[in-house]
Amino acid sequence: MKIAVMPGDGIGPEVVGQAVRVLKALGDHAPMEMNHALVGAAAIEKTGIALPAETLELARKADAILFGSVGGPLDELPDRSKRPGTALLTLRRELGLFANFRPAFLFPELIGASSLRPELVRGLDLIILRELNGDLYFGEPRGIGKTPDGRRAGTNTMYYTEDEIARIAHVGFQTARQRKGKLCSVDKANVLETMHLWREVVTEIGRDYPDVELTHLYVDAAAMALMRTPTKFDVIVTGNVFGDILSDEAAMLTGSIGMLPSASLGKDRTGLYEPVHGSAPDIAGQNIANPLAAILSAAMMLRYSFDQPVAADRIERAVRAVLADGYRTADINEAGTTRLGTIEMGDEVVAALKRQEA
Repeated sequence: MKIAVMPGDGIGPEVVGQAVRVLKALGDHAPMEMNHALVGAAAIEKTGIALPAETLELARKADAILFGSVGGPLDELPDRSKRPGTALLTLRRELGLFANFRPAFLFPELIGASSLRPELVRGLDLIILRELNGDLYFGEPRGIGKTPDGRRAGTNTMYYTEDEIARIAHVGFQTARQRKGKLCSVDKANVLETMHLWREVVTEIGRDYPDVELTHLYVDAAAMALMRTPTKFDVIVTGNVFGDILSDEAAMLTGSIGMLPSASLGKDRTGLYEPVHGSAPDIAGQNIANPLAAILSAAMMLRYSFDQPVAADRIERAVRAVLADGYRTADINEAGTTRLGTIEMGDEVVAALKRQEA
């Protein structure tokens, strides 16, 4: 199993370092070859660009990518080519990674850390499936120009073809079929023509999946429902922008964005796996970041790209055991629990893995 390891910026190297430790602790149960590469601001500092050619080449040759985070203050530079965040967007486009799986599930041990009352989130287990290659992030024309009378004006284009919508819809229906059989498509079809097409195409594709219950929600109503009745959702499929926003909202249902892994997949088994929390430069280097999302992302990698469900289950059980033992990082710390740093939390997960073999 060839893995391209791209720690990136901010807390990325810290949390990915712990995920790598956990993967190595699996030993002969999951033999793998890991190669590290620069990306984001770390790459700009050394090479002048966010995604060096050698990093992209390594990604193309790898079976999977374990990614940390990119971004920070440089993402506000006027020159987009100098922004660290462009590296991730380019990787998604160049590798054809169009389907972003963002599970939001609540470990029972963390029910008190959720932003909502326990009775609203108990049993939470949903997936937000976000389309990654279209929408406002890639649509043309875009940029900052001037009106005829000289005022500045910004332009971004929401753009989807029916083929792009159809392929993410198929993934949504297939995912729901493997779970509870419920798919909610989120759009803004009452205002945006692009989203009217989205709803039309998803509805058409739905006729091929009569065993899956399809519903539609406008994005504002979906945001409200996530706060009001989150456990009624199974799989949510939506566009790039809405998925970006809703998945962060869903993160707070679980207690912390530091708990959420993700997988970005294309047509084959190759995927990019990353925690959804971003670079968090304000806490970088302080040994307080939560590494569990990165560790759980590694478990997703084993499950989706390498067809290693037993190894993935072992990691997930180890995380659950550590939480059950009362260990917490700062973001999920509660009264009566033991607060640990990033490295120490990694230590506990590795120890829990080893206890499984005893």
